[in-house]
Amino acid sequence: MFDPFIAPSGTLLGLLQRGRGDGTLHALAAPRPEALAALNHCVVSDPRHDWQVENRSLYYARLYLDLDGGIEEIERHLGDPDDHTDTDDSRTGLALSVLGHLASYGRDDALALLRRYAATGANWAWALDELALRDDDAGLRSLALPVLGRFPATEEGAAALAAAVRDSFEPRPWRLWADDPREAVGARVRAATEQGSFDRWQRQMRPGGPRPGWSVEAVFDWAQQALERGSALHVPAARCLSAVAGPEDRPQILRAARDGSEGARCAALHYLAEAADPAVLDLIETAATGPARTVADAAVAAFERMTGDEAVERARRWARRPDALGASAAGILACRGTAQDAPQVLGALREAVRGDGPDAPRLWCLVDGAGRLGIACAAPVLRHIYRETSSSHLRGRTARALAATDPSFATGFAVECLWDCEETTREVAALHAETGDIRVAERLRRLAADPAEEAEVQTAVRSRIGPDAPAL
Repeated sequence: MFDPFIAPSGTLLGLLQRGRGDGTLHALAAPRPEALAALNHCVVSDPRHDWQVENRSLYYARLYLDLDGGIEEIERHLGDPDDHTDTDDSRTGLALSVLGHLASYGRDDALALLRRYAATGANWAWALDELALRDDDAGLRSLALPVLGRFPATEEGAAALAAAVRDSFEPRPWRLWADDPREAVGARVRAATEQGSFDRWQRQMRPGGPRPGWSVEAVFDWAQQALERGSALHVPAARCLSAVAGPEDRPQILRAARDGSEGARCAALHYLAEAADPAVLDLIETAATGPARTVADAAVAAFERMTGDEAVERARRWARRPDALGASAAGILACRGTAQDAPQVLGALREAVRGDGPDAPRLWCLVDGAGRLGIACAAPVLRHIYRETSSSHLRGRTARALAATDPSFATGFAVECLWDCEETTREVAALHAETGDIRVAERLRRLAADPAEEAEVQTAVRSRIGPDAPAL
């Protein structure tokens, strides 16, 4: 999937793409056709950089309800001929999840569209999982023949059906179909279920990788062979070394970390870092500045896994380096440093935004560190990240940092966070938003009554509106 185009943060489309609470508030104040056009654009052109961890579906579904929006654009998107040529989950997954939430709110048109798509669409498995959570038994039973018809009565079809049953997220439809008295339904599903269980057992009985009794050299060879095949198994190889290596093997492991093959060096560095070997920090510094990119990356990753005081002390020396090791060191200070490290964490935070923008991967730990260390003068750059980042997860972490550093958070961003797409961000808002704002009181009551809201958010809400809380 290509990176999506994200509109400027000051536009309605940009706000909705980011999943910001202000997106909902602006959409409700905008002309309805304009708001629905922006909403439909987001749902049919997934704006998330990482659709597997960022939430948008409940956020968009709630806005459809607030705008009394139809699902015609979603239906056109799902029925597009591209559905059978571009079968990546990311093309239709968001739209199907939005339909699932709408169905849970009682939208019969969304439920009917999910059923039709499960019967005919390419991403039928996702639609079936949505229906498994929301549809009744009769609706699910009506899909048995259309779904099973996708799998021909051949050896290949039986194997594909067994994989589909085994890999399904929600087993409810398959369990219903297994009890179907029809031979073409119940018998096929039961056979597929048994085959899936047998396949799983076979995989467990044929594990790959090292066996008991392997030598240190055999583990290094395995790590190198995996690297040559394109698989980075440095960390599993390091765990294997922990099982097979003794004190007498330390000289061999140190040699491998300095001069071994790339796979062996990576595995050795991870092993020595986990063991907090006194020589590992110098070896990491040498590897991180060497010409082998794979080894350099593994050295930085090994350093980041170290948890002892010696790693923090070395991070204080390395944090000003203008390379990946310096960025990693700043991250360690953000996660495990003390108040004396606040200036370096703040400097790294500002430099990351200036150099790589508000979506830089290294911002995650630096933002957390600014909040953990209570760096009050970081608030301006945190507010910039909050407004501009396209990552809803990073925005949520920034909201938590602002709650710890910015006195204006409770009356500012915390209010809009009550409408945010991420439940963890709504939870932070529920704990901090100033209830003197009439919008806050009404929103807290609505979240408390919404059955689709996450339990953690409702717990935070109850702490503000429960019998022992101040009156709203």
